[in-house]
This record gives sequence, structure tokens and C-alpha cells, in this order.
Amino acid sequence: MTLEWMAWTLPTAAFFLTIFCMLVCMTIWQMASPSIPRRGFLPISTTRGDRLFIGLLGSAYIHLAWLGFTDLSIWIAFPIAIVWMIVVMRFG
Repeated sequence: MTLEWMAWTLPTAAFFLTIFCMLVCMTIWQMASPSIPRRGFLPISTTRGDRLFIGLLGSAYIHLAWLGFTDLSIWIAFPIAIVWMIVVMRFG
């Protein structure tokens, strides 16, 4: 029986490190200044943590849709996902 390991390439490690850093920063920010639920363009009241989760989930869907519907490079979807994250965190 062989044991298969995940291929930890530089982009994979950078991705998970970025998510980890975002969670640590959001935790520190929440402890220093608790968030107040508010309404933006999203149809629900959200806190900063909610908007981070929605933004990350939306970014994942953007990348999956990009892979499913186009043959273009995935790196083109990356700035679209970044813009989505900024919009959700700021105006969501």
C-alpha cells in the first residue's frame, strides 16, 4: 500500500498561507474592535467574518466557473476574484 501525498507546490502553499493569514488578521481585528452586523448589497445582515466567508466562497466559485466554461488561463480569473473580495468586504 502506497501513501499518496498532496503536491505542495509554491502556488498551493501560498494559497493556504494567505487564507491562514487572513483568518489570523480577522481574528485579531475582531478581538480589538468587535464588528457590528450591517446591511450592504447582500440581502442579509453580515459581520466582517460573514463577508470574508462569502467572499472566499464566491472566489472559489469564480475559479471553478472559469475552469468549467473557458479554456483561458486560470490566472485571468485571479484578479476577478480579488475584485470580488474587495467589493464584498467593503460594500457587502
